Amino acid sequence: MAVAPHAASHGQGQAASHGGHARARLPINRLGLWLFILSDAFFFGALLSTRYYLRGVHTPSEVSQLLGFVLTTVLLLSSVTAYRAETFAIHRDQKGFRRNTLYTIFLGLIFVVGVGVEWVLAFEHFPPSTEFGTILFTTTGIHAFHVLTGILGLTAVYRLGKDGRYTQGSFWPVEGVVKYWHFVDVAWMFIFPTLYLVN
Repeated sequence: MAVAPHAASHGQGQAASHGGHARARLPINRLGLWLFILSDAFFFGALLSTRYYLRGVHTPSEVSQLLGFVLTTVLLLSSVTAYRAETFAIHRDQKGFRRNTLYTIFLGLIFVVGVGVEWVLAFEHFPPSTEFGTILFTTTGIHAFHVLTGILGLTAVYRLGKDGRYTQGSFWPVEGVVKYWHFVDVAWMFIFPTLYLVN
């Protein structure tokens, strides 16, 4: 069935108006995200400073530095795949975007499982009732929760991207989630030496 010229132009006008509205909101969205990240960074800073206040620089010898290195490597790799997912979305490569988003989700899940392994080991040497146990379980638990929320965000943009919406020139959902994921990774770069290396 043929589409009337005025109807087609009306649809194009609506799409252009929607795109212009999205572009106008982009600075506000970015500002809101950075303010949230800043407030969350202060929260992690308070957690880490508590460790030094309560324990100084002493770390129990039972802490598994090898496991800490593995968890750190997994998160660093996930930052690479998250960056690639965003890049592919910007260049409207749906296959590359979906593939790298799945890689990032998978690596995030590996990290969460690794934290679970850390907790099993920690219960034996420093349960939550001990001073260092309280620090370790609280800090890694809150960080793992951030990773889980990041995985949920990545899952959401993956599902939204399956209908091709990121080929329309609106990439903010991907950009926002990936920036949040990078922040979670950077937070771990401070947590890792604080809990595993300082001695």
